Parts: sequence; structure tokens; C-alpha cells
Amino acid sequence: MRSNFRGRLADGLRSAVRAIRRFANSPPTPHLQVQEPAVRPRIGLALGGGFARGIAHVGVLKVLMESGIPIDAIAGTSAGSIAAAAFASGCTIKEMIAAVHTLRWHKFARWTFSRLGFATNERMESLLPQMFRCRTFEQTKIPLAIVAADLTTGEAVTFREGSLIQPVRASCCFPGLFIPVEYRGHRLVDGVIVGALPVEALRGMDVDVIIGVHLKGNGSSSPPTNMFQVVSESFQIIQDRNQSIWRRDCDLVIEPDVLHVRWDDFERADELVAAGEVAARAALPALRHLLEEHEIRAAVVSKKAQSTSTPVLEPHASS
Repeated sequence: MRSNFRGRLADGLRSAVRAIRRFANSPPTPHLQVQEPAVRPRIGLALGGGFARGIAHVGVLKVLMESGIPIDAIAGTSAGSIAAAAFASGCTIKEMIAAVHTLRWHKFARWTFSRLGFATNERMESLLPQMFRCRTFEQTKIPLAIVAADLTTGEAVTFREGSLIQPVRASCCFPGLFIPVEYRGHRLVDGVIVGALPVEALRGMDVDVIIGVHLKGNGSSSPPTNMFQVVSESFQIIQDRNQSIWRRDCDLVIEPDVLHVRWDDFERADELVAAGEVAARAALPALRHLLEEHEIRAAVVSKKAQSTSTPVLEPHASS
């Protein structure tokens, strides 16, 4: 009885030893390949100028948000600076639409007598805090850049820190119409003077895809009715002639049809928002295709990096 027990115990021990030896001498099990989630490209949005036509930016933002297209950084110039700052500050689309319906000349500007302009937009200093959810760049929900032009040097001045109010006011300071804004040692005017779209400002903001929103202004069949419309249309012609500069840096350009709207037609807010929505919806297939291509390229790069960085384990030598 005792000898049978000892025999079974010895057999069990020998089996255990053989199993341990097989495990020790077997080649290493390959690492399981874990499928990593797709790397989403970071999206930057550049909003151009257009005075009242800038209301169309709200329609574009509305469609992008409804379609689940995230905006990781935003830049604005001229009228686009207001939409960009409002969005970055955390305003909802509903709040932005309500705000543009109340925009009128007397709320942000007044006529004055000056050798430097016919009007001043200093009233924006009390209007903008009502439209934004914060007052500084540091408080925005996403990175923001505002572009104005230095009237003395002719260079673009990009603001990314400090107060939101003065840079946005300066970026909307149409030369000849408004008195230039003195801020941080610069004499500043409308940002469209140095570029219709603030694409350059998005560089260094860690974005992979740049979407531009361009508001074409010249081409209206009706003749201008005042000197400011003449100046506005003239500037638009110059910008259109130089558009190749910013277009080559955009991955996609959305262009709402706002040619039928004059620069000061703030009463046509509904039409402008709708124009932005139509243009954005039309661009969605191309935008989604663009984002998918970036995700595929990022996945390929990531896979190659993994294959070159994973150490190769030599199999154990058999004893």
C-alpha cells in the first residue's frame, strides 16, 4: 500500500519536472499585437474677414459641431476674430446665433471726426465682453490666435495671450473707416490687410489639418452705394488676387455664398448663417475623406514605429 503511494508520488514528480523542462526549453511566445485606436488628426480652423458677412462663420461652426467634427485650435482675423474668440471662449452655437441677430452698427461703432478715420469701434470694448464667456486668451477652452496688421511695419501681429478684447477690436479696425487701435506698442488695423485667412497663425498650434473659411465679397451685381462699399470691394479684389498664398497652406477651404450680401447688411443674419451651413454641409464628404486619410497615414507610421522599436527575444537554448 505504502509502496504504491510512493510510486504514484514519484511518477507525479517526474511528470512535473518534464513539464517544467518543456516550458523552459520552448521558444518565447510572440507578443500579442494589440490594436491601438486610430490617431485622430488635430484640426485647426482659420476664419477670414468680411464685416457683416462674417456672420456666416456661425453657420459653418454649427454644421461642424452637429457633425461631430472637433476643432482643436482656431484663428480669426477681422470679422472672423469675433466668431473665433466667441467659440474658443466656450459660447454655444445657440448663443452665437442669438448674438449675431442683435449686431448693429451703433452697438460697436460711432461716427467721429478724426484725420485717421471716419469712425471709431471703441464701443466693441463694452460689446465683446457680453459676447464672450471669458476675457483672456488663457481662459479659452481651445487655443486661439487673433491676427491684426501693424500699420507702421506692414507686418502681421498675432495675439495668443493676454486680453481678448483689444486684439479682436484691432483686428476688426477697417483702415480708412475706423481709427487705428494703439495696443502694446503697435498701431493696429484690420487683419485682412496682411492676409484674407489667418492660416499662418495656426502654425505652431499643433494641428495636422487646416480648414479655412473664406468669405468672398466681390462680384455682386449691384453697384456700390457709398464710399465704404467702394473701399471694401477694392480690398476684396486685392485679397482675391493674392489668395494662392493662403490656399496652398489649407487642406480644405469652405466658401459660403455671401456675394449677394453687402458688407454692412447685419439685418440679414438668418441668410448669412444659412449660407454658412449650406457651404459646410457641402464640404463634409471631402472633409471626412481628408480626416480618414490622415488617420490611415498616422496608423501606418505608428505601426512602423512599433515594428522597429519592439525588441527581438532570442529563443532559449535547449539543454
